[in-house]
Amino acid sequence: MTVLAVKAAVAALKRFPRFNASLDMAEAQIIYKQYYHVGVAVDSPRGLIVPVLKDVNRKSIRELSLDFAGLVDRAREGQTPLEEFQGATFTITNAGAVGGGHFAPIINYPQVAILGLGRARLKPVVRTTPGGAPQITPRLMMPLVLSFDHRIADGADAIRFMQTIIAMLEDPEQLLLEI
Repeated sequence: MTVLAVKAAVAALKRFPRFNASLDMAEAQIIYKQYYHVGVAVDSPRGLIVPVLKDVNRKSIRELSLDFAGLVDRAREGQTPLEEFQGATFTITNAGAVGGGHFAPIINYPQVAILGLGRARLKPVVRTTPGGAPQITPRLMMPLVLSFDHRIADGADAIRFMQTIIAMLEDPEQLLLEI
């Protein structure tokens, strides 16, 4: 699920570049990134670490899956080189991987946003049939939370950003088209 969320997040970052930025407090400026390097939190025996998937926008889901698996393996074995910890423009943390639900992720400064994923579960959802009648159907639901710096974006921007991610996750075929 993390790899799909990474791909969906990059699609949203392309549409909402305010979330793919960093703050330079010394120069009092916002730096908009033209590349998409996503930090991915990994639970390792040494604690939480955040290696970086580089150039996510240029990779297929298959390539990202292989890169992600390699990052996780190196992180858990304590073999992550320093350069794999550098350069993230956005971070994703998946508390669902260890059974977590709702939580509040903390922004990794100088980044301006972080996406948190909770544990996906089947839940009953009321949907409308083509005839207009309500119908209860099981749906895979995953809590998502976006922490962001209000100096960069407002709540309306954040909602539109999240709607883009949700749309991508609800229709994974769109993710296959995102390269």
